Amino acid sequence: MTTVKDMLATYPADLGSVDREKLSRCIEECIACAQACTACADACLSEGMVGDLAKCIRTDMDCADICNATASVLSRHTGYDANVTRAILQACMTACKACADECGRHTGMEHCRICAEACRSCEQACSDLLQALG
Repeated sequence: MTTVKDMLATYPADLGSVDREKLSRCIEECIACAQACTACADACLSEGMVGDLAKCIRTDMDCADICNATASVLSRHTGYDANVTRAILQACMTACKACADECGRHTGMEHCRICAEACRSCEQACSDLLQALG
């Protein structure tokens, strides 16, 4: 299986001064968060009180989409634009915080607990990379 670090190592051009460890961790956390959010939304749809979980499902889906987009943007380096990277990292942090907060309201649902943890981890990885970018 190909990993994020393996792909970054094969990039033929110079990546500049970007911290490769923080970059690869952020991409991996975004991918994991998107998967957790997608699975959480699906699990919410299987709960008996699905109508009460509409906001959670929507937040999960928004977060999954933004995390997927962030992982894609961070994986492309040709024609790199630091302003776009900073903006998408900020958006991802905002979506992850909103999703973690919403899932945190559903303490009796294990899928929401796991999703909230994934969101908080992704938010931290985005913050760490954003700080490293300066």
